[in-house]
Amino acid sequence: MARMRPEINAGSMADIAFLLLIFFLVTTTMDVDTGITRMLPPPIDPNAPEPPPVRERNVFVVLVDRHDRLMVEGELTSIDRLKEQTKHFLLNPTNDPSLPEKRTEDIPHIGEFQVSRGVISLQNDRGTSYEMYISVQNELAAAINSIRDEVSKDSFGIKFSELRDQELIDAVRQAVPMAISEAEPKDIGGRR
Repeated sequence: MARMRPEINAGSMADIAFLLLIFFLVTTTMDVDTGITRMLPPPIDPNAPEPPPVRERNVFVVLVDRHDRLMVEGELTSIDRLKEQTKHFLLNPTNDPSLPEKRTEDIPHIGEFQVSRGVISLQNDRGTSYEMYISVQNELAAAINSIRDEVSKDSFGIKFSELRDQELIDAVRQAVPMAISEAEPKDIGGRR
């Protein structure tokens, strides 16, 4: 007489597999990589005349070496101080002749405004860590956004990030341009 083989109920196994799949989909997160939102300048026209030289007082030099040491204007500093140093440089509140010049511009919706001619020159070593690179970028952007918030509050009563009218956004951007010049990474030094 042939022996009967017991069957396994595959329906309940499918239910368990489905529940496990749903559980893992609900409990895991998918990290979405986001980059640095910066508009790149247009390509240089080979027939364009040489741009005028930038005066040394208008350049804020930020260097990061292979050991993630931060040097601002030739002095070692910490990342915690970078935002305030950048703001002070760009605002030049005392009209210091060693800080950037300002030019008066008539900006729509804002009126006459003293626009800084300051440019931030960022240079990284090839060995700079990605974390330090992003931290420096974040601090520089935070400094500019903080100034934009102040201008927006003074002019329109709300923060720059809360503006919805494109004309007002453009006006604040014209008053406080994002002037960051980033050179290609190279060997800066700092070898041990």
